[in-house]
Amino acid sequence: HVQLVESGGGSVQAGGSLRLSCAASGYTANLYCMAWFRQAPGKEREGVAAIYTGGGSTYVADSVKGRFTISEDNAKNTLYLQMNTLKPEDTAMYYCAAESYCGRWYDPLTPMYWGQGTQVTVSS
Repeated sequence: HVQLVESGGGSVQAGGSLRLSCAASGYTANLYCMAWFRQAPGKEREGVAAIYTGGGSTYVADSVKGRFTISEDNAKNTLYLQMNTLKPEDTAMYYCAAESYCGRWYDPLTPMYWGQGTQVTVSS
């Protein structure tokens, strides 16, 4: 069983920054891809960014490219999402997810495990 626990969400004004964290525990040996998704009210869940664990490739959605950075600390089994220059349209619940591989990292049907989510609210 794998547990994913997000933290770091909050309220910020447009142009501000937040860093989300996702602590992973349990049997993660076969989960080579970690990702962030988000879901705004009335919208579908969408992939934001993903990373192959162990220092591999990263992927970022076009909507956040140049503003969001995904990273990991393997020693701490923790995934991060640094979010800069936040916009009101970034307001959503952000979820950490674990997948076997990153081939379809953006597809919300792909992850095997999900965190409970952390709310990000950006005001104009």
